[in-house]
Amino acid sequence: MYELVSFVNRSRIRKSLIQNIEEPHTPTELSEIIKNHRSTLSRAILELEKKGLVKCITPNEKMGRYYQISDEGRKILEIIKKRDQNAL
Repeated sequence: MYELVSFVNRSRIRKSLIQNIEEPHTPTELSEIIKNHRSTLSRAILELEKKGLVKCITPNEKMGRYYQISDEGRKILEIIKKRDQNAL
């Protein structure tokens, strides 16, 4: 499990994504929230999806797909939040 925590923490974009995708969002919406290029976020979303931390909830759509954190992603996010709080 800590391999996934490390994977997320190694990238500011991945960490930001997992913290902001508890509610469903499109990559375009996330780019506005996180203030980064959509292509960068799309790539990071795919990385998180391959690890099972994010899931596409509209897989049949060609454009405007919505993504949301998975149950596994929630567990990783909780560990990250606890570690960040302890660091303060």
